[in-house]
Amino acid sequence: MIAIRAAKIAMVAAIALFATLVAFGNVTDYGTNFVFVQHVLSMDTIFPSSHIGYRAVISPALHHLAYALIIAAETAIAILCWIGVFALLGALRGEAVAFQRAKTFAVLGLSLGFLLWQVGFMTIGGEWFGMWQSQQWNGVPGAFRFVMVILAVLIFVALRDEDMAPKA
Repeated sequence: MIAIRAAKIAMVAAIALFATLVAFGNVTDYGTNFVFVQHVLSMDTIFPSSHIGYRAVISPALHHLAYALIIAAETAIAILCWIGVFALLGALRGEAVAFQRAKTFAVLGLSLGFLLWQVGFMTIGGEWFGMWQSQQWNGVPGAFRFVMVILAVLIFVALRDEDMAPKA
């Protein structure tokens, strides 16, 4: 059914747009979110009684490197998803096997998005650096929203498609 395929394309485009705007914002307003990364890695706002402060990274060079890696991942997510959108558009009216094959870049982009916000923000930032303990710099709830939306789109896109109804 063409509506299902179109919905899949639209959802991948929505994630591509999101990642594009996030990466663009981080590049054009570098300092705003750099402060976030700096505080999370420095662990300067975790609970005073916490015993995990030894994990803190206080090197400004490493803060910039971590932020550059985040921006690079966001950019890669956007590019992969946009390539996926155009590949899927090209296969929109094709056979199911062609549409399935065209999902490759979309699946790669969505998977990278899941990994960035799940592993990067929730696991490393949230758990290793104790971001959840900070009232000011806790990005776990936001990352969770991103993870759930991306995961839902990834599952929907990955579902097999049927051939279009034969033309009479």
